[in-house]
Amino acid sequence: MLIPRFQADIFTQQAFTGNPAAVCPLRRWLDDQMLRKVASENNLSATAFFVAQSGIAEPGHYELRWFTPQCEIKLCGHATLASAYVLFNILQPELETVHFQTRFSGELSVRRRQTAGEESDGEIFSMDFPAIYAKTCAKMPQNLILALGPGPRASEVLEGNETYIAVYDAESAVRDARPDLAQLRELHPYAVALTAPGDKVDFVSRYFAPSYGVPEDPVTGSVHCALAPYWTKRLNKTHLHARQLSQRGGELWCEWSGDRVALEGAAVLTLKGSLQF
Repeated sequence: MLIPRFQADIFTQQAFTGNPAAVCPLRRWLDDQMLRKVASENNLSATAFFVAQSGIAEPGHYELRWFTPQCEIKLCGHATLASAYVLFNILQPELETVHFQTRFSGELSVRRRQTAGEESDGEIFSMDFPAIYAKTCAKMPQNLILALGPGPRASEVLEGNETYIAVYDAESAVRDARPDLAQLRELHPYAVALTAPGDKVDFVSRYFAPSYGVPEDPVTGSVHCALAPYWTKRLNKTHLHARQLSQRGGELWCEWSGDRVALEGAAVLTLKGSLQF
């Protein structure tokens, strides 16, 4: 069996930065065990699989699922953008908007547009995602305190969508954090995000999910569904520029509107071929 495989770096305009995602278009769904094996073989923070949505004659409608090397995930930003990039630039270049039906997060859509002198110079992709409203933890969990390690203490901790969000007062606290990955793994099913006001952008973040096979995610679209509403309220701004401070780094733009969040970023294709088994 041959499965097409594409790889793109997401939330960046420069190859070998941003968050790499694998994309595998399928004619029909394989069983879940095989999808997990393919994702494990790709060994990236996410592999996206999509199939044309049955019963819809209009082009640009697909079913979409995402897997880490260990399990299926409920919402993934960068692999959704990567899937749209492959459709827009390789498989169906006539499309300007694509609609993805997902199993856990409803319908997600992505549109592309050309920019000049705005967020980026060239093609940018805008994703329509559900907003996530994180609530303040009344008391920081003790095992989270241990997991975050030495250094400045978070000024508050939020909780939403099985993610703890530690908010710091300065970008340097997020950039210099050295959390204990073994302790973070014990927080399963929770992942952990760190965030703070940015020095040159509106806010910064990092994201860790070792129990899902992702020690540190380079750039995490889905967590910005919670960060965008929080920072919109705190900064009183509607259009936010965000940067994730992983080793690879990446940036995106967020806009919260009601129960939806628009996430925008660029992408670069780095690989195309096929998996054979």
